[in-house]
Amino acid sequence: MDASRWAGESGEPSVSPRRRGAVLERAILGSALEQLSTVGWNGLTMERVAAGAQTGKAAVYRRWPSKEDLVVDALQAALPDLRAAVDHGSVREDLYQLCRRIRDAMFSKPGFALRSVLHECDSAAAERFHGLIFQKVIEPSARLFDDVVSRGIERGDVRPDAVSDLVRDVIPGLMMYRSKVCGSEFPDGDLARMIDEVMVPLLRPYGR
Repeated sequence: MDASRWAGESGEPSVSPRRRGAVLERAILGSALEQLSTVGWNGLTMERVAAGAQTGKAAVYRRWPSKEDLVVDALQAALPDLRAAVDHGSVREDLYQLCRRIRDAMFSKPGFALRSVLHECDSAAAERFHGLIFQKVIEPSARLFDDVVSRGIERGDVRPDAVSDLVRDVIPGLMMYRSKVCGSEFPDGDLARMIDEVMVPLLRPYGR
């Protein structure tokens, strides 16, 4: 491709008249997400993002003065909304399907992007993402788990005192450990084993 058609005299990509305002912002956010999911937090630069969005880095800096600001908005726009957990008739099946949803979200492009931030950025940068992670990941996941367990209590297949922070942390704790430390991608069979061998016995009413 003729570089003169793509870059101006400054050597930066020129902005198409049709790529301004919200359209250009979506392109920049999409490029940031792509960079996070491929080269990670450490490899992401404003220059890379600008090149991926086919714009100049000045256009990126006008909207986001820092990499952290850009990544917060990119993740905010891309992370899925975790809606209500479907009732599948048993706590076992409800938890299994919920884990599949969490697994699929973890291994989606936004999930890879979020994991690169969690695994690579330093403690100072991580502070910028705490509120976003709580709002988009921790809080909705905890709410879905509580909904599933509460339904199980009503059906009688979960003991009444099973709703607690420690019990709630078992699934995300296992999934994060197996993903980060062991490199597991959690195929359906592993999710089923986690539910059958850990969660169902943990939640089962006493004496059953």
